[in-house]
This record gives sequence, C-alpha cells and structure tokens, in this order.
Amino acid sequence: MRTPAIRKPALPHLKFTPTKYQLLNVVNGHILSDSGWTLADPETPSPSLVRALYETRQFTPREDLDGLFRYANWLPVRRTLRKSSAPVTYKSKGLAKYLGLENLYITFSGWNPKIGAKMSTCSFKETEAFSVCARLPQNTSQTLVVQSAGNTARAFAQVCSDNDIPIVICVPADNFRDLWFRKRLKRCVKMVATPSGSDYFDAITLGDKLCQDPAFFAEGGAKNVARRDGMGTTVLSAVEVIGRIPDAYFQAVGSGTGAIAAWENNLRLIEDGRYGTHKMKIFVSQNAPFTLMYDSWKAGQRQLVDYTPEQSRRDAEVILAKVLSNRKPPYGIAGGLFDALTDTGGDCFKVVNDDLVKWMLMYRNLEGYDIFPAAATAVASLEQAVRNGQVRKDEVIMVNVTGGGSLAAQSKGYFVKEPDLILDPDMPAEQIIAAVNSLF
Repeated sequence: MRTPAIRKPALPHLKFTPTKYQLLNVVNGHILSDSGWTLADPETPSPSLVRALYETRQFTPREDLDGLFRYANWLPVRRTLRKSSAPVTYKSKGLAKYLGLENLYITFSGWNPKIGAKMSTCSFKETEAFSVCARLPQNTSQTLVVQSAGNTARAFAQVCSDNDIPIVICVPADNFRDLWFRKRLKRCVKMVATPSGSDYFDAITLGDKLCQDPAFFAEGGAKNVARRDGMGTTVLSAVEVIGRIPDAYFQAVGSGTGAIAAWENNLRLIEDGRYGTHKMKIFVSQNAPFTLMYDSWKAGQRQLVDYTPEQSRRDAEVILAKVLSNRKPPYGIAGGLFDALTDTGGDCFKVVNDDLVKWMLMYRNLEGYDIFPAAATAVASLEQAVRNGQVRKDEVIMVNVTGGGSLAAQSKGYFVKEPDLILDPDMPAEQIIAAVNSLF
C-alpha cells in the first residue's frame, strides 16, 4: 500500500487558474469545447453523455489546495469555494474482519473528524455540489436550479449558503425531514416543494418548468460533467491511499451517476498508467422494492423496464433509502450505467429494508460511526457479493460509503429547513415561474 503524502498547508493567496479541458461525446468520439455550461453535444442528435478530457492526463493532486479542490486538475472548475472537504479513504478492520476480506478499503464521505472526514451535511453529495458550483461563472445573472430527493438538496443548499450563490432547490415535501442544517441558511437559498405523496420525478418536472424562464437554468444532473467528476473524487481518494486501482467498487445508486463517475475516473487512471491497467468491477445496489435499474439489468436490457408513476411513488414511500428513488435515471444513455456495468463486468443487487437496518446497526459496531440507509444498502450488497463468490477475499475492494456521521454532526443542535413554497408540478409553467420569482 502506498503511504499518503504529507499534505502541505494550502496557499489561499495564490490565484486559481481554471482547469483546462475539452468534452468528448461518448457515442461517436466527437471532441468539442465547453461553451460554459455544455450538457450535451449540439451537433449529435443521438442521446449521449459528454465526458471531460483534461489537459493534465496524469493524476496529480494539488498540494496547494485544500478539501475537494485538491483534485482540481480533474475537475471542470473555474474557481475554488469555501469550506469544501474531500472523501476520506482508510483500510477497514472491523467490517473487513467480519466479512473475511483482506484488502477492504472504505471511502467515507460524511462527518467523522477523528478520521479527517468533515462534510458538514454528512453526504458525498457535497462532492458534486462543490464541483458544480465551482463550474459556475462567478458573476452570472441567472439562478441555478437543482432537483433532489434529499441529500443533494442539503449539500447544494449548504454550499450555496456558505458561498453566497443564488439557488432554487426543488424537493418532494415528504423528504423535507432530511433537510437539516447546523446553522440557518442565507437568503440566497430558496426551497420549493412538490406536494405530499409526490416523488423525485415530480421535483424534476417542477424544476424543468421553472427553467423555461431564462432567468433560471438547470444544473443538469448526470449530464453535467462537474457533477460526475465531483463524485468521481471518491475513486481518486481511494487510489491515492491504496496506490492502485481497486479490483471491485461498491455503491448504492438512485440515478447511478456516482457509479458512472467512478468508471470514468477508472478510465482516466488507466490512461495515466501508473495505477494499473485494469477496470474495477462496478457493483451497484438498490433498496427493494424500488428496483428499476436492478430489474432492467437483470432483464439484460439497455432500456428501462416499464414502471408507472403510481407504482414508483408507492415503492418510494416503502423504501428507507429515499434518495435511491429516481425513476428517470441515466441508465441506458450512451456512457450511462448500463455501459459502466457492461464494460467492467459488474452487477446489480437489491437489498430489503430489514437487511438495510441490520447493516446500519452492524456497521456502527464494526467501524465506529453511523451511516445513512443508502450507504448501508451498499454494505449489504458487499456482503451478498462475498457470500456469492463474486469477489475474492484477497481482492482490493473499495466500498463507497456515501454518507454518515449525522448523530455526531447533529449532537450540538440543528435546524430543519421548511419549504419556501409548495407547488404542484402539474401547474402551468408560467404560474410556477411567477410564484418562484416572488421569492426574490
């Protein structure tokens, strides 16, 4: 194992130079420039993700920068932001011993200062929030719009509040219990809810209608290279500690964007050549009964299986890991999750609520801190893979523990953000736009 380098103090007085990169159309190899907020190749009608091609082709952490921006050479950012934190990777003892694994590494994104993890919202969604917001032009007159099932909303709200960035965040009303903060948010952050009984897709619909007004613009979700490459810093953290590309990667997924990001950084590291030339198997998991991507993968098809809005809402109400409930994920699009699983020889698992709860309790006993339901879903899938023989006990395995530490983070008190508005996504766009504009 490579010993992590001693990090030098950041030098905040140095002016940050925007990262240089181009964009690659995954479906046909067309290379294009980023016009500023490019989410797709305008010259190609076939749906495809675009991928960042960085001028710096070797993985080179920035010793002069702190937090997430340590990985700025592989982030499509124009500037740095305040109060960022990077994922923390360490070799597991308790969980590894329980599962009989010799080389299990946990990459944790959350709150556990004892191991250096200081994401105040306790979620790896901070990785994407910092990267996306740092891609924004500093003096844009438009307002960013983000749709979320919970953790993404909390992360973007905190990052934008800390950095004075105007934003409108659309979230299902039933998920507002997850929108807790350690201090009150600044007025630049507006929260708009869809009614009780709605789901994440309803929040997406609401945000899309709002973005018909040119005063607002969509963050872009999985299509935004900044979102994916921010999430991909989990793999960079792991490789920096381990000294090589892992053999297997585990993560729970709602959209699959984090797993796609892991695959993309794996490909960049292969091009670097110093960390191995192999592709780590991508193993993802969903919380049953919301198993849209699991069912599609097991059916062996790129196209998502039929899933009615009514059924998806019912299933989203049942699962404990509410954030894993996206019914329009980037699964079949070129460069999406189907391609990531196929290219790496990966697989998809499903985890029932009882097993999820079991692993939330066991993980705290084994590793010493609490984790979110989604992270417990990933750990439960690792247990399944070990039991099924899908990973060897001597392989280098990375599990992306995407959030936790809320018990410690909330111990000194917290505030729950109430919605500024509740709007039906079926309302005409002009009514939604007028209502949101009234908030500013």
